[in-house]
Amino acid sequence: MLAGLRLASALLCVLALGLPRTSDALVVRNSSPVTLPIARRLNVTGAANIVQLDQARAKALKARPQAQGTKPSLASVISAPVTNEAVDYVATVGVGSPATEYSLLIDTGSSNTWVGAGKAFVTSSTTQATGNLVEVTYGSGFVFGQQFTDQVTLAPGLVIENQSIGAALDSEGFDGVDGIIGFCRADMTLGTLFPAITECIPTVTDNAFTQGLIPAHEIGIAFAPTQSLEITNGELTFGGVDESKFSGPLEFVPITSTSPANTFVGIDQTVTYGSAGTVVLPTTSGITDTGTTLLLLASDAFATYQNLTGGVMDNDTGLLRLTPDQFANLESLFFQIGETTFEFTPNAQIWPRALNTAIGGQSDSVYLIVNDLGSLSGEGLDFIDGMTFLERFYYVFDIANSRVGFATTQFTDATTN
Repeated sequence: MLAGLRLASALLCVLALGLPRTSDALVVRNSSPVTLPIARRLNVTGAANIVQLDQARAKALKARPQAQGTKPSLASVISAPVTNEAVDYVATVGVGSPATEYSLLIDTGSSNTWVGAGKAFVTSSTTQATGNLVEVTYGSGFVFGQQFTDQVTLAPGLVIENQSIGAALDSEGFDGVDGIIGFCRADMTLGTLFPAITECIPTVTDNAFTQGLIPAHEIGIAFAPTQSLEITNGELTFGGVDESKFSGPLEFVPITSTSPANTFVGIDQTVTYGSAGTVVLPTTSGITDTGTTLLLLASDAFATYQNLTGGVMDNDTGLLRLTPDQFANLESLFFQIGETTFEFTPNAQIWPRALNTAIGGQSDSVYLIVNDLGSLSGEGLDFIDGMTFLERFYYVFDIANSRVGFATTQFTDATTN
């Protein structure tokens, strides 16, 4: 019965978000994208925690239901900075009027936006109660709270009215941040509200587009590798892309049709190693995810990678460790995504050595950021291209056309790590 209700409501969400409405013709759109800077930071005490959190997240993602929805037009692309935190990226988001600022995790693997994990939710003149409770379970934690609508400020020129937002009464697993801003598909929110269990919640990107604040229903993401514990070196661009952030052509592929990867920002890819083209992971489906730190491969593919590199599992960090000679002989990984092959260099495959001690490692060691997904291939979600992968490429989630784009950047071949 509940499954039937969720299926019916999923279809309603798709219709509500994807079909033309008479009011659409009245929307006056901004003509350029909007940019928001984002910050990267390290908020765990050891990489063993990183591996465990990533694997727990992967397990939770695999267990989630399906998603879809959306449509395009013309307006103003808006970009905003984000802070790079070596484990996650955080954006400063204002809620209410006057706005209270919150530090929110950037997450393309979920769709709910909520605050209150750290700084408590503050009501204002624009806050409206919905009468609903909200509960979301993540691989490494959960949130339970009340659901409101409020004004949300993502960047100058990007102020969203009546955005549905959760206010935590209880949460776990989000130390050092105030909550999450979710950028996945709206129907990922089905079942998170009570009593409105069949209602889906439009994301901030959905509402920004619907309200004519951005020209296109898409988001561009620029991350960058770092040697600092915390630095604002990333950027979200709402409604388009920031061409200054990439050097090669943008190559798009459709969201995979394979379940459960198609629930998320999922793609098909093949992974090979070195000049010999040794297959590490045959063509299969997985996801791109800003909320996962490492590059995770299905257990059998990870075993192949470990054998090829000679890496030894390090008990202190949970990562593969290489000797200096092994690192000198490490070869590139190659990701065949659509018709394009993207090179993931030896330097891209290692944890930033300047941050070794911050994760419980030795300062003079070399650790690999490729790790075990925790399940065998063939389950419909066989890899997660996480933050450390996305730092080397420009990344676009084109919601309107249900596709994902990648381009090389100045960091693709960088020896930053």
